[in-house]
Amino acid sequence: MPKAETKSAETKRAGVDAMAAPTQARPMARPLRWLWLSVLVVMLDLGSKALASSMLYYAQPVELLPVFNLTLLHNTGAAFSFLATHDGWQRWLFALIAIGATIGLTVWLTRLKANETLTAVSLALIIGGALGNLYDRLVHGYVVDFLSFHWQDHYFPAFNLADTAITLGAIGLILQSLREARHERRRKSSEH
Repeated sequence: MPKAETKSAETKRAGVDAMAAPTQARPMARPLRWLWLSVLVVMLDLGSKALASSMLYYAQPVELLPVFNLTLLHNTGAAFSFLATHDGWQRWLFALIAIGATIGLTVWLTRLKANETLTAVSLALIIGGALGNLYDRLVHGYVVDFLSFHWQDHYFPAFNLADTAITLGAIGLILQSLREARHERRRKSSEH
């Protein structure tokens, strides 16, 4: 069989194979480039915590708005001071969780497809937040919190920029998941 016919037959076979297999997006080029955002989060977080620690008195609120104070607090627990009253073993537990999460999320980041930019940004924010709070746990034995919202006498637990980055990252992952579910529903309805 001449070369032209061989290529033509291969092209037809490849076209049939491509139609049979679901469409796969190509891998993201250089996904670890998003870690610059993680570094930025860590720098802003540690800088803001250092500033708060040097300018605020412990547990003395400085009102900026009727619903927002700057209040320096030290959290030895996790979110909402979970396990904060224990003997100190939780410091190492939360450090291990942060290290494991950072490794797992970085591996996830390397496996993203080209169209998953929101997921990349979200993972980078979570990684940066986890590393910012990990630094505090390892160096100080507690996480520095200083952002305090309240409504009258009802206070939301104090937090920091690392917590904010983690929350924004989680929201981004939820939005991406909802977007993918909607896209899948549309794809299935167009097949029928």
